[in-house]
Amino acid sequence: MAKKILFEKIDIPGIQEYEVYRKNGGYAAVEKALKTMSPNDVIEQVKASGIRGRGGAGFPMGLKWSFIDKQSGKPRHLVVNADESEPGTFKDRHLMHHLPHLLIEGAIVSSYALEANLSYIYIRGEYMWIYKILEKAIKEAYANGWLGKNILGTGFDLDLHVHCGAGAYVCGEETALIESLEGKRGNPRIKPPFPAVSGLWGEPTVVNNVESISNVAWVINNGGEEYAKIGIGKSTGTKLISASGHIKNPGVYEIEMGLTVDEFFHSDEYCGGMMDDRPLKAIIPGGASVPILPPQYIFKTANGEDRLMSYESWSDGGFVTGSSLGSGGFIVYNDSACIVRNTWNFARFFHHESCGQCSPCREGTGWMDNILRRIENGQGREEDIDLLWSIQSQIEGNTICPLGDAAAWPVAAAIRHFREEFEYHVRFPEKVKNRDHFADEPMEKVRHLLG
Repeated sequence: MAKKILFEKIDIPGIQEYEVYRKNGGYAAVEKALKTMSPNDVIEQVKASGIRGRGGAGFPMGLKWSFIDKQSGKPRHLVVNADESEPGTFKDRHLMHHLPHLLIEGAIVSSYALEANLSYIYIRGEYMWIYKILEKAIKEAYANGWLGKNILGTGFDLDLHVHCGAGAYVCGEETALIESLEGKRGNPRIKPPFPAVSGLWGEPTVVNNVESISNVAWVINNGGEEYAKIGIGKSTGTKLISASGHIKNPGVYEIEMGLTVDEFFHSDEYCGGMMDDRPLKAIIPGGASVPILPPQYIFKTANGEDRLMSYESWSDGGFVTGSSLGSGGFIVYNDSACIVRNTWNFARFFHHESCGQCSPCREGTGWMDNILRRIENGQGREEDIDLLWSIQSQIEGNTICPLGDAAAWPVAAAIRHFREEFEYHVRFPEKVKNRDHFADEPMEKVRHLLG
């Protein structure tokens, strides 16, 4: 049985409620940290754990904490990023729904480590029912002395608030989130300065994802070195994966880093293989913003080794033969999927969600949306495929925030690995119109038609 850290107690009846959570060891990490450890001790334990940010970037969490400016004398803040908006990703929703006190406990310990006395959970506006769950749990934490003034008589004060976003994907980027939290339009900031120096209200701030913060209690209770023993290489601990698409067992799974992709995909404990046993066509391993891969690159790396569920293994070969673990949104497609249609869906999303600050992103995402719409609707031109490739290459790396890259990578990977589908759409428009499934023209027939 795989090791469980975040989901260790998720099946306990009533674990969402304070009394049950407390009875089953809840808030022990707060007691240990505040009564027996200094803030720097907590940071060192998180650094020793090797845990990397679970929001997508995978930056070492303890290292990020160590950057916070403690010399300026300005107030410091923790902001928990609960603005989960990546298509295909729903793990944080699951955590907050079932284990709200685990997140709150982690936020208290993290705030103590950062010496922050005012912290926030910034939640996606569409998660209103979870907002209410968190509000209730925070009230319980206040009522039982875990939040407020002089927590546990240690002299540490902390106020924690939940703030709803307004449904903007770009606010998942930490500086856009901060702008929104300040009451402004959620436009990403130019960095430097980084939030650790000048974040919320110009004060030192750390922004961490829900899953990242929810790991902190276990790290403090068991030690950073114990956490680092789980996983593989620099991908320590466990990871939540949101599995969806044409699989038998969609859901949220906690896996040990280093599990083979083959086992995660085929095992009945996880995805269970393909729905209806149809052929596998493609997988996106880390949410809509990372490159899609065909079967030949899913289970094996470029050098023929088993592909692992880890940051390093998915990135093997770069974006030519690899992808990214990203936010853990594992999306599976069978042979009925149309890659052009899927790519257009993602392009529409990123176009809609662009904040518009950067012309490569503002204009480029719109062009990609329009061109893909044209191709998918049987009106494509021979030069459109190369034009798409040119546009995405001019977006990547040329924007203030990573949304531009997130829009470019899916288009680049789709053309790189499935160019023949784009060519088919352009050359046989009459076969594209009014069809519901790409399986109407299986790939063998497509290749024959293309000569």
